[in-house]
Amino acid sequence: MLRTTPLLMVLILALITGCASTSHEPPAPGLAITPAADDTLYRALGQREGIQSLIRSFLYVIADDPRIVDQFAEAPIDRLEEKLNEMVCVIAGGPCHYSGDSMRRVHRGKHISNADFNALVEDLIKAMDREGIPFTVQNTLLARLAVFHGDIVHR
Repeated sequence: MLRTTPLLMVLILALITGCASTSHEPPAPGLAITPAADDTLYRALGQREGIQSLIRSFLYVIADDPRIVDQFAEAPIDRLEEKLNEMVCVIAGGPCHYSGDSMRRVHRGKHISNADFNALVEDLIKAMDREGIPFTVQNTLLARLAVFHGDIVHR
């Protein structure tokens, strides 16, 4: 069951209305993000091992979600898992490097709707709950990921 708090509702509303629609596409391949100033979130997520466990759980939740599983039908799951691990590690302030394409490039032509994006957010929350990640840590990660909404959702 999805818990709603004021911060989560703000995040969901921001995602729904597209407030984070500024493009983050860099001139060259790669994710245009700057690692966090500190590694607080990285440590709170359990460092590499915790992030890997979260991403694995997340992929299982997606696999069981009829709303969006078809979006991943042709995705090379091993590569997807690797890039998600890199991305979350960098966003969390860990000692990682993201070697994948930009979010805009990866999602171009996929026709991802706000409903699809919101389902993915719900799946991430479910995975974080399964992994026992504290709610405040969940909110911090969701806030850092929310900026990619405009690069993922098809307009």
